[in-house]
Amino acid sequence: MRNAASRIDVDSAVTETLQGIVFEIRQGYKSKDSKRQNADIVNAAMAYTKGLLPCAGLLSLQIDEDIAQRYRNERWVLLTGLADNVSSDESFYRFCKDVVGYDIAGFFQRNSSALKKEVEAVLTALLTPS
Repeated sequence: MRNAASRIDVDSAVTETLQGIVFEIRQGYKSKDSKRQNADIVNAAMAYTKGLLPCAGLLSLQIDEDIAQRYRNERWVLLTGLADNVSSDESFYRFCKDVVGYDIAGFFQRNSSALKKEVEAVLTALLTPS
């Protein structure tokens, strides 16, 4: 947690007060919706008042660099869907494996055909005229 806070330039006095991390988990971040971004920034400020480091965990790499930079400027930790061979303070999958102790990337790989089948069934039901 301290490494991640240092990487996004959280003041060391604030870092010393941190007691944990609060997560916002998303598939990706494709929207440039400023209302959503502003709400997230307010949530981050609230997290810091509670002694929590705000972290966005993205299951994919889908985030525009300008949005990513705005979140980092507001002292969010961003963990993206980067592959292995990166640190657990950059990759959501590596974080889950190293810190949580669960290989979520492996879960998705093992269950990809079942997940695909379910998504296709839902989409078919939603998109088929009744």
